[in-house]
Amino acid sequence: MKNYQTLLFDVDDTLLDFGAAESLALHFLFKDQNILLTPEIEARYKSINQGLWRDFEEGKIDRDEVINTRFSILLKEYDQEVDGALLEKNYRSYLEEGHQLVTGAFELITSLHCHYDIYIVTNGVSKTQYKRLRDSGLYPLCKDIFVSEDTGFQKPMKEYFDYVFARIPNFSVEKGLLIGDSLSADIKGGQLAGLDTCWFNPELKPNDTDIVPTYQIQKLDELYRMLKINSTIL
Repeated sequence: MKNYQTLLFDVDDTLLDFGAAESLALHFLFKDQNILLTPEIEARYKSINQGLWRDFEEGKIDRDEVINTRFSILLKEYDQEVDGALLEKNYRSYLEEGHQLVTGAFELITSLHCHYDIYIVTNGVSKTQYKRLRDSGLYPLCKDIFVSEDTGFQKPMKEYFDYVFARIPNFSVEKGLLIGDSLSADIKGGQLAGLDTCWFNPELKPNDTDIVPTYQIQKLDELYRMLKINSTIL
């Protein structure tokens, strides 16, 4: 492994357990609406949501369309007309409270931050991501946080990474490593930007794409060991 200096971490399902935060937020939201959140409805929501975020990553729609239409699209399938933007506001208030950590994330970042430049690269809503990172304890361990909403671009767009690189002092792409769980956003984006990439794949999902990460890990502590192999400072 190269002698990396800058580690760029994704947030959701890489450092923070988005699935846990999402499920709890949906539970409270649907309880407020007096709607029974069945496994079928939750699965359908996730399918719609993932499709909208995929369109966002590909530049087909903007972020506001993703977050303000997903609940109205979902509930229209169940013959209910709702204010999607209002439900989004309520959902967001619950989601912001979800800062459950992926196993080993806090220990890893705590161990690495004194020896590497740690940055956050995440698609999403700025207010939500900042609050969750602060509540998790990760915020002060990072040099800076780059949320797509603030940059005007999103992963995997090269323009997003150009924005990030321009704001990292003395950044060298050859000494940068991007760690994330999404092939389409993190790994593809890193490749487009010329970065080495590490695919965090805890469920060992098959890679049926032509996107090939530099490295693949199943547990975060594998990254610690990988970096430690060629480093005498850890």
